[in-house]
Amino acid sequence: MMNWSNFEFHNPEFLWLLILIPLFGIWYYLIRKNETAVLTVSNIKGFTTKGSIIPKLRPLLAILRVSAISFLLVALARPRNVAVSTKIKTNRGIDIVMAVDVSASMLAKDLKPNRLEALKVVATNFVNRRPNDRIGIVVYAGESFTQTPITSDKGIIKKTISDIKWGQLDGGTAIGMGLGSAVNRLKESKAKSKVIILLTDGVNNSGFVDPKTATELAKELNIKVYTVGIGTNGMADFPYSKDRKGRLQFRKQRVEIDEDLLQFIANETKGQYFRATDNTKLQDIYDEIDTLEKTKIEEFKYYNYQEKYRFLICVAGVLLLLEYLLRSTLFRSFI
Repeated sequence: MMNWSNFEFHNPEFLWLLILIPLFGIWYYLIRKNETAVLTVSNIKGFTTKGSIIPKLRPLLAILRVSAISFLLVALARPRNVAVSTKIKTNRGIDIVMAVDVSASMLAKDLKPNRLEALKVVATNFVNRRPNDRIGIVVYAGESFTQTPITSDKGIIKKTISDIKWGQLDGGTAIGMGLGSAVNRLKESKAKSKVIILLTDGVNNSGFVDPKTATELAKELNIKVYTVGIGTNGMADFPYSKDRKGRLQFRKQRVEIDEDLLQFIANETKGQYFRATDNTKLQDIYDEIDTLEKTKIEEFKYYNYQEKYRFLICVAGVLLLLEYLLRSTLFRSFI
């Protein structure tokens, strides 16, 4: 059965020559009419004989030749079926570690509903757009902890992000330890591109690893670090205590982010520093990182052509042979 959706003519310009076929038919009719002799007599009784049908079939020769030419013209247009198959090849994988600050200040309400919950939504969306990469999760506050080692299982990664909570680690913000743990996760990575997304909302005030030392280690291992400072400019509602029922109490405090340190880390590792002052900006930042760090994917298309012109040439040859045989035998006495 013919699959017309995959059918094409490789040289369709030859089909325009088919316009000449009806013109040839008109020309043949006129020439044949002019070549027919007419004898006028008063009585044809003496000429009455048993008529032959063969002279009347003489136009069959022209029909056979025109049909053969038509088939040849269509054959010249190269009719064929095209089957296309696609193969995807991933040439470069990226290993990514997201280092997430889970200190108490991440509960500040300048992002809605708070900084931590806003980040979890954006981070999950980011993971969904990285089907070909491995991702790991490191959380840090006064100390650091590998929540999930680098894995290609996106279900595990998204479950880990969903389960991130405040209060899992000692208080404080140990940026150096968070960066150091992330670097340690990528130390043995064989990926051609290694990336850390380091997010914090404060200043380095605890931990025994100097952020600049961790930066030098990342630089030596060719790990690119994108740093994100999260928090509005000015004042924000920060948690400061709990009431008798265990509910957090908030009050206005000035937002303090060590942007100089974050810019230093990014510049030294050939990454970039971003400032997320609201939910939309945070989403935009992760969108930009997603654009900057793309896994190189090549799509190869293979074309399989099934040529149809050979059959048409054979049909044309048979018609021309038939015309020659009829002209040389049956119609020989009438030509």
